[in-house]
Amino acid sequence: MEKQHNHKDCMHALKPVRDTLDVINGKWKLQIIISLDAGNRRFTEIERSIPKLTSKVLAKELKELEQNGLVERLVKDTYPVSIEYFPTAHTKTLRPVVESLKDWGENHRKHIFGSPAEVEKND
Repeated sequence: MEKQHNHKDCMHALKPVRDTLDVINGKWKLQIIISLDAGNRRFTEIERSIPKLTSKVLAKELKELEQNGLVERLVKDTYPVSIEYFPTAHTKTLRPVVESLKDWGENHRKHIFGSPAEVEKND
């Protein structure tokens, strides 16, 4: 006989996923984290590394990532003042998640578009 799941079991499974999505959800957050992981530190470097990302949205997303402990903002006392952003140790725990998402996305594109030539055509 198949085990029936109750509402409590479902919520127990959904809560951590919902919490994760609340932090990294959206079009830009993971792209920003990937950009930081690639070594981009300054605002303009991050902005230039992600096509179609506006300054206003980047500022908002960096602030939210900082509030969630995924980005550290370092203000350097220079003239003019310079600001750099760094992934935190907590951000590094997302690497396997990002790698899994990348693998899944590549496989999904192959599933949808078929041959490698078709996948490249739809990039």
